[in-house]
Amino acid sequence: MLMVSTIMASVSLTEDKPSSPILQNGVPRQAPISIPVRRFLRIRQQMTNEIFFEIHQGLPREGPGRNKYTKKAFLMLPKLARPRILDVGCGPGGPTLELARLSQGHVVGIDIHRPFLEGLVRKIKEVGFSNCVQVVTCSMFEPGFADNSFDLVWAEGSIYLIGFENGLQTWRRLLKPGGFLVVHEMAWLRPGPPPEIHEYWRELYPGIVTVSENLEMIPASGYEPIGHFTLPEDACWLEYYGPLAKRLQKLRRKYVDHPEALAVIDNEQQEIDMFRKYNQWYGSVFFVMQKPLIQPDILCP
Repeated sequence: MLMVSTIMASVSLTEDKPSSPILQNGVPRQAPISIPVRRFLRIRQQMTNEIFFEIHQGLPREGPGRNKYTKKAFLMLPKLARPRILDVGCGPGGPTLELARLSQGHVVGIDIHRPFLEGLVRKIKEVGFSNCVQVVTCSMFEPGFADNSFDLVWAEGSIYLIGFENGLQTWRRLLKPGGFLVVHEMAWLRPGPPPEIHEYWRELYPGIVTVSENLEMIPASGYEPIGHFTLPEDACWLEYYGPLAKRLQKLRRKYVDHPEALAVIDNEQQEIDMFRKYNQWYGSVFFVMQKPLIQPDILCP
């Protein structure tokens, strides 16, 4: 179980340390690699990370979506009395704050990127939610919370990092019996996509499947499906791709003489271009499900 550090207001953050002894900067730790090469790899990876987060820092959201669709998904649930909610991969906290408004409960947002969390803490103070929203630096792969801790686990645009099926199975233990899981995932909207976009997503996110295939994973992972819906195209442009495109134009001028930075910017631009060209083939889908009150594995034969 990973250690987690809670922050409220100005309390400092600590980040989880990689626990795997196998890889460091994509290179086996045991590999006979020289100190200068290690330093070069570390600096290059650090720069890539810094550019990536400079691109995304301060955007309204870290993925397609809008508050009205967060609300639509939340209203698919039965009325919850002051629920305890976990927002997985909360980023800058758009859905986190909206869930606090909608639920009148207690929301815990987790992420591993300090600037996102520090920015969210400032927003929490600005809107007066310090008593109902908590921010924790914690990995979604091993969230350090006890079993049966939450009435609702929410993952809006973040489950792709762990994979749909793996996320459902990993986070299930966190839910109380009868609790709910709501995830927002990229999916194929129709079979047989053109080769260009199929290859693009095969490299970017090999786990992308059709909506019907995602729906099949829900009962197989121990949940009862409640419903799902696909976000319209404007949900992607207004609060994600539109602001992202403007940010990329600005940073392209700033880093005109930095090839590695421009390569990161080009990758982000490619995502926008692909969505503009092929958005009828894939999109963002909300999936709403429930952990059964009575667990099948404890039923008598």
